[in-house]
Amino acid sequence: MAHWYNRLIAAPPAVRDWLTDRRSLTRRLRTGCAGFCVRGLQLRRATVQSDERRPVGLSARRRALIRNVWLCCGEQPLVYAHSVLPQDSLSGSWRRLAHLGNRPLGEALFADARIRRGMLQYCLLPRTHPLWRQAAAGTAVTGRLWARRSLFGSGRQRILVTEVFMPDVFA
Repeated sequence: MAHWYNRLIAAPPAVRDWLTDRRSLTRRLRTGCAGFCVRGLQLRRATVQSDERRPVGLSARRRALIRNVWLCCGEQPLVYAHSVLPQDSLSGSWRRLAHLGNRPLGEALFADARIRRGMLQYCLLPRTHPLWRQAAAGTAVTGRLWARRSLFGSGRQRILVTEVFMPDVFA
């Protein structure tokens, strides 16, 4: 598994600018791309990866709702977004998060003033990490991929959002 760090070290300036920006990634991508869209890939209940269990407070056997989408500029995938929603977080107003379809999760999270974003964590994903394999599938990417993740929460409800950046986003 990958090691997630609370500080971003050894990242080129263009990479650092994207990864450390705490504002809505959806809003930033929309600003730079007239053809921004979300392309849903998968929504399923599953056990979470071992490096995701602690942040969302789940044991190895507990399942969560997993949402995988591409954030695209036109047909060009720029960011692979992977979200983990523990079952007990899908209640009340958060129930709608399970039914976003091709709408951006970021818009829903940043629009609610009660939701707080936790600390950003960073990783240069190795090719052996499941998220690298998912993001790179069907692409020409061969090297490591930069990723960040953060926990969003309101009271006891929480969601872990991981964003894997394709090299084109930094261009």
